[in-house]
Amino acid sequence: MNNAAIHKIRGITKTFNPLRALVLYKQTRYEGTHDPTVIPQLLKPCDSLPFLHYVKSLHADTIKSGSDTNVFIGTAIVTAYSKCGVVLDARKLFDVMPERNVVTWNAMIGGYFRNGDTESAALAFAAMPGKSRVSWRQMVGGFAKNGDTVRARRLFDRVPNEFKDVVMWSVMVDGYAKKGEMEDAREVFELMPERNCFAWSSMVCGYWRKGSNVEAEDVFRRIPLPVRNLEIWNSMIAGYVHNGFGEKALEAFGEMRVEGFEADEFTVVSVLSACAQLGDLDAGKQIHHMIECKGIGVNQFVLSGLVDMYAKCGDLVHAKVLFDSYNDRNVVCWNAMISGFAVNGKCKEVIEYLCKMEELNIRPDAVTFTSVLSACAHGGLVSEALEVISKMEACGIEINIWHYGCMIDLLGRAGRLKEAYELIKRMPLKPNKNILGAMIGACWIHSDMKMAEQTIKMIGLQKWEKAEMIRVNMIDTGSRKIPGCSSIILSNSNLN
Repeated sequence: MNNAAIHKIRGITKTFNPLRALVLYKQTRYEGTHDPTVIPQLLKPCDSLPFLHYVKSLHADTIKSGSDTNVFIGTAIVTAYSKCGVVLDARKLFDVMPERNVVTWNAMIGGYFRNGDTESAALAFAAMPGKSRVSWRQMVGGFAKNGDTVRARRLFDRVPNEFKDVVMWSVMVDGYAKKGEMEDAREVFELMPERNCFAWSSMVCGYWRKGSNVEAEDVFRRIPLPVRNLEIWNSMIAGYVHNGFGEKALEAFGEMRVEGFEADEFTVVSVLSACAQLGDLDAGKQIHHMIECKGIGVNQFVLSGLVDMYAKCGDLVHAKVLFDSYNDRNVVCWNAMISGFAVNGKCKEVIEYLCKMEELNIRPDAVTFTSVLSACAHGGLVSEALEVISKMEACGIEINIWHYGCMIDLLGRAGRLKEAYELIKRMPLKPNKNILGAMIGACWIHSDMKMAEQTIKMIGLQKWEKAEMIRVNMIDTGSRKIPGCSSIILSNSNLN
């Protein structure tokens, strides 16, 4: 194979077009210029089941050409099989390879972990000759990612001193943090001889996932300025937003800019969410202006953040103009627009945009239907809500506790208390306090205290003084508002 063909194949694989690269590779074989050394490059994009046929085709070619005995090619095929989820095929090849190096062993062990087979990974590691730094790191990280922090720590404590570098320590900290075991994470973190930005970020994110804002702030303040990068700032801002501290998120954003960091797509999505949370349209407009001035790319998540911000701040006109100006919109974008209509009581538009989604073959998800059902509940659209439930079942979307809550709320508002009561009885899930509140609230509005008592009795609430407290509280406050079902679009959580 000539150099031009090799460079062309490598260029194509970088554009993630493996089929085109394979066609070119096959063509060179027919022309008698076959060069198997490009096979590892061809296999790099193959990281999921749809590529399995492609991997098998290349594997067959290596057998025909006799290049299957090459350790680099064999290792690449083992890795590709594992990424495609056929770890047994990877092991079959691994077992017949005439030569295996440390990279081959690591590929096999990594394949086991990737497919959740921690026991086979442990057996392979035990049999592995000449374990490297990467091998130990992969084992500790593999157990941690699969939720077995006990075995991860046991191995971590056995890691030879020459291999226990800052990355190894960080992997252990991150494993604990991702599982929410922050006391253990803190213990290892404090023992670290040195800390990198990954370890600091793991601690900050771990505390935010637990809702521990004080601890997250404490760790953040300790981060040395040379280590405090944009990623850590983004984690801090997103943590504030996800835990309901919108004002602090905007303050942190200001501090970040003072330190000389420029916002990226991750930053603006979080900050826009903070503006939506606070209903601060002026701040939201300033962020939008900054996005345009700084040339920050408006991807689907940024678009969703902008639409969500304008809608939640009451500027539906601007939200709709933005939404309609982009053609490349995913389900998150649609959810932002539909949710915006829903929170502003625009029931007709909610139904209209759900129909548009279906016309464009964009599959609604659970978040979509929650917003639609919420709008139906507040608009008293009983028949439309029942139709939405049917669509959910047709789409194979599980009806969760929030969807049931919307339906109970809707039927209760419409005075169809018996149907609401029967729905609670048929629910495969245990009713929560929101459903109880919606049902009792509806009973109070429609002066049907007998149904309220019946509902309380049915769900097994034996503390009648608590039920009495609910009734007294409703009378004292004069509350006529039935708890509804709200939807929050956490598009930035998908990015983080």
